[in-house]
Amino acid sequence: MKIALAQQNYHIGNFEDNTWKIIGAIQYAKSRGADLVVFSELSICGYAPRDFLEFNDFINECYRALDIIKEHTDDIGVIVGSPQRNPEIAGKDLFNAAWLLYEKKVHGVAQKTLLPNYDVFDEYRYFEPAYQHAVIPFKGKKIALMICEDMWNLGDNPLYRMAPMDELVKQQPDLIINISASPFDYDHDVDRIEIIRANVLKYKLPLFFCNAVGSQTEIVFDGGSLVMNAQGKVVKEMKYFEEDFAIVDEPEYSSQQSAARSPEPEPATHHSPLTTHDFDKEMRVSKVSDPEQIIDYLTAEKNIREIHQALILGIRDYFRKMGFSKAILGSSGGIDSAVTLALACEALGKENVRAILMPSQYSTGHSVSDAEQLSKTLGNPYDILPIKDVYDAFLTTLKPVFKDLPFSLAEENIQSRTRGNLLMAIANKFGYILLNTSNKSELATGYGTLYGDMAGGLSVLGDVYKMQVYALARYINRNGMVIPESIIYKAPSAELRPDQKDSDSLPEYHLLDKVLYQYIERRQGPKEIIAKGIDEALVSRILKMVNTNEYKRNQFCPIIRVSCKAFGVGRRVPIVGKYLS
Repeated sequence: MKIALAQQNYHIGNFEDNTWKIIGAIQYAKSRGADLVVFSELSICGYAPRDFLEFNDFINECYRALDIIKEHTDDIGVIVGSPQRNPEIAGKDLFNAAWLLYEKKVHGVAQKTLLPNYDVFDEYRYFEPAYQHAVIPFKGKKIALMICEDMWNLGDNPLYRMAPMDELVKQQPDLIINISASPFDYDHDVDRIEIIRANVLKYKLPLFFCNAVGSQTEIVFDGGSLVMNAQGKVVKEMKYFEEDFAIVDEPEYSSQQSAARSPEPEPATHHSPLTTHDFDKEMRVSKVSDPEQIIDYLTAEKNIREIHQALILGIRDYFRKMGFSKAILGSSGGIDSAVTLALACEALGKENVRAILMPSQYSTGHSVSDAEQLSKTLGNPYDILPIKDVYDAFLTTLKPVFKDLPFSLAEENIQSRTRGNLLMAIANKFGYILLNTSNKSELATGYGTLYGDMAGGLSVLGDVYKMQVYALARYINRNGMVIPESIIYKAPSAELRPDQKDSDSLPEYHLLDKVLYQYIERRQGPKEIIAKGIDEALVSRILKMVNTNEYKRNQFCPIIRVSCKAFGVGRRVPIVGKYLS
């Protein structure tokens, strides 16, 4: 049996485009002689539709799309993902389902059993777990059909009480098909390959994995769909961060043929195979625990390369799917705005990204010249708008209230808010989206001004630590100088007062990021971090900054997620909590 995988980029709720994209792949699969073509999780409506699922009209549109697609399944099987109504009164109204359509009718349906509700996932809010598990016969084969999380419950400390495949294997299936919407983070592609291999070797069956690709606001799906034979050898791996299509014939994946070709499991391409113990709750957190390795890990070439690809896709899809084409940002001559500008130009085209340079009386001459040189190199339009007069007008207006009180944070923040106002005015006037340039280290510690440099419609670097921003700059320069070296090597500064440096308010970034990573990604408390050899006073200071600034992050724009624990929808902590504050 020839099986095709269609790795596609869907648009949530855009039923017309999603349906015709799926039909186009069906027709192409037919022309290539495929018996079955597989699409990703919730491909009909896009993942994750969230509270759209609470609207009956939205579900009706899903069923209408299924009816249209069924008409194209006369001589080919099609597996698509779409919500299914629950006929039982008890429980949630919907299942997250994989539909096998064939001969213009529903040939079989499998419901998702394991419904994640950690990090960015909230599926148990909407869906009922599967009541039963049955293989689906198709063209002489028995298919064990699963959905994403259903294959992730292996290990000594599982997150769920059962593994659906343990039930399905009793019915002697011939192959496993898993349709997924598995988000990207720079740890996850390796994990996915190893969890697929663990399933393959446990159940001694080939596995077809079809993943989504594309970005849905914060969440990036990186594709990487693959086929693995029963011996754990990858016989087909599809592109990452791009749409792709592949067909695999039975001799390539069948147990009998592959046994002779691959007697030993193939090692992982990126690191040593994980042990059985690794496939448990620890897989939901980042696994680097040695403080001395953290910065090297965060800035490793593989991780930075993938972060770069994810951010490009995240920017491009946000604009395309929202119907915008042009971006604006403040260009300060600093590393964060430089990297954001370079990424935006690559994602949207240099002509569609406008940089605004807004020097104050505290800005150094090289900040302006560095920002100007960057835009000349990139070829994007830019403007220079000095803010001294606007800033002075604010102070004059506030004089009756501020009186003769000494210069403080209030005056510093007026500069930042002046810039934010100018950027939003231009964005409104010309229909731009303002890209925010704050990094994860700043957001974590509250080192930013609400309604000033924290303004924006989309955060590009909000899940990228400062040390990773520097690594991204070097990666952007890999084929030639794009970001001037003077930007990369200057001491970071907000330039809100004379001779200001970030280090006046924050620990040095290589120390700060090391602690932040353990607290945010690893979910380590202060005693655990201190036990790793980090200074107690430093740890207490940093964790207090993180927890007392949740109110700022709660008002922040969407952040493109590239780590296993980003600020935003995947991290939910109280604003008024007292813990460590």
